[in-house]
Amino acid sequence: MKTKYLILIIALIICLISILSIYSTNYQKDAEPWKSIYKRQILWVLIGLVFFFLAANFNYRQLWDAVYILYAVVLLLLLLVFILGIIRLGAQRWLKFAWFNFQPSEVAKIVMAIFLAKYYSKKSLYDFSSPVKNFGLWKAFILPFIFVAIPVGLIIEQPDLGSGLLVVFLFLIILFLAEVKVRYLVMLVIVALVAMPVFWHFLRDYQKERLMVFINPNIDPLGAGYTVIQAKIAIGSGGIFGKGWLSGTQSQLHFLPEAHTDFIFSSFAEEWGLLGCIILLGLYYLLIRQGIAIAAKTGDAFGRFLAMGITLMLGIQVCINIAMNLGLAPIVGVPLPLMSYGGSSLFVTFIALGILVNISKERGVF
Repeated sequence: MKTKYLILIIALIICLISILSIYSTNYQKDAEPWKSIYKRQILWVLIGLVFFFLAANFNYRQLWDAVYILYAVVLLLLLLVFILGIIRLGAQRWLKFAWFNFQPSEVAKIVMAIFLAKYYSKKSLYDFSSPVKNFGLWKAFILPFIFVAIPVGLIIEQPDLGSGLLVVFLFLIILFLAEVKVRYLVMLVIVALVAMPVFWHFLRDYQKERLMVFINPNIDPLGAGYTVIQAKIAIGSGGIFGKGWLSGTQSQLHFLPEAHTDFIFSSFAEEWGLLGCIILLGLYYLLIRQGIAIAAKTGDAFGRFLAMGITLMLGIQVCINIAMNLGLAPIVGVPLPLMSYGGSSLFVTFIALGILVNISKERGVF
């Protein structure tokens, strides 16, 4: 099967599972907006498919010339959030366009993947210049770190710690893949460890509580630790085969907060059990494997780094979200790609998959 169709089929299966889970978590709620929330997810999937086919047929190499424009646009959008942004659940992360609430931090993830792909590949698509491993400290680490730190700082200030840390993780892994000198990576780790006490003081109180609860959820079982405790109860109660669709007690009886967004994996695990989770994880594995295979077969460095960046972006989000649901990572608000309710994440994921498909297309030598 062609890569294009395989990636699309896997994505659509995950989206179907998402719609079923979103419907199940909200169908007993009395308010009409909650009952129709799955319809909005269906609409966003359809719009996402349009973005997928547009990205799949747009030559990814044109992103090379547009990367600094995209970077500037993302910074502008992130700044506009502080001026025109909508406040929801104590966070100012969204811009309103007509009927749609748009989250610029989601776009920042893929734009930073494109930016880092260009920076750590050859100087141009036609230039066979010196490899990245010969870069000095300034060019290999400090300069790109500054470019990464600006949007990350704006994202964390919204506050959206999860998306900010995801971009940082992406930067670190691409540093390793680009064969930056090991001593620079060691220096980065040392600096990060030294800066952690300082970084702690800049965190908001609820973020500190989440980190403390991650260490011991029982220190505040009815407050900051409530969500992770309920999430683990939901996953554990699902057993091997699950309770069945529309039969999850944690989500149906509203014990589990954000059951259709950040904690949709817990809702799914309760209803479909270990067997369902294995199937879902298998689908994500196939998707990520396709991304890695595309990167391995790509001839130019920009396409290779971009494919790996997109694949890592999706893979890291999957790992963080599921670990968060299992209590193996702090609650940082990272959505599960193609599963969590929300248009911004869904659109960006479909665009990312479309770019992957575009990279996989066979092309002649430059």
